[in-house]
Amino acid sequence: MNKVKSDSNNSITRSNNVVIDLLYLDLSVCTRCQGTESSLEDSLESLIELLQSSDREVKFNKIHIETKEQAIQHHFVSSPTIRVNGKDVQMKVKESHCSTCSSLTDGASVDCRVWVYKDKEYSVPPKTMIIDAVLNIIYNTKEMSEQEDHSQYRLSKNLIEYFEKKDQLCANVTPSKSSSCGSC
Repeated sequence: MNKVKSDSNNSITRSNNVVIDLLYLDLSVCTRCQGTESSLEDSLESLIELLQSSDREVKFNKIHIETKEQAIQHHFVSSPTIRVNGKDVQMKVKESHCSTCSSLTDGASVDCRVWVYKDKEYSVPPKTMIIDAVLNIIYNTKEMSEQEDHSQYRLSKNLIEYFEKKDQLCANVTPSKSSSCGSC
C-alpha cells in the first residue's frame, strides 16, 4: 500500500483529507483483526486512485489498543473497528465469541465484532462493504460535518474483562516464558 500514507497521528489537517483508522486488539493471532486489516488494505488499493483524483490525501492509521486507558481514550467499542474521518463504518455493533482473542487472556470469554452487510453476517468485512462505507462517509456532506457523539461512551464489560484477564495472564508469565504471552 505504497500510495496510502500511514501515520500514528489521527488528526485531520485539511478538510479534504481522508483519515482511515483501523483499531484492533491483536494482529498477531486474531483472525478477525487480520482479515479486517487485509480486507481494508485491499479496499483502499481499489479506492486510492479515485480519492486522489478528487484531490484527497489518504492517511491510514493502525491503532493497537493495548490497555483499558487507550480503549477509553479512543472511545473503542469493539475489535476490530474501522473509522473514516472519526466515524465508525458500522455504527451498530454486533459481536460474537472470538476464540483467538480469548486465548490472549487468563480465562476471559472475549467477543469481537461481527460485520453485517446486506443482511448477512461476516467475521471479516467484505471489500464492497468497506468501499461503500468509505464513499458514503466522505461524499455525504451531512455525514462529514457530524462527529460521533462520545459523551455517552462507556467501556463495555466485554473489553473491561479482556484487559483485566490479559493483565492477569501477563503478570503470571515469567520472563523466560514471555514470548508465549503474545499480548504482553
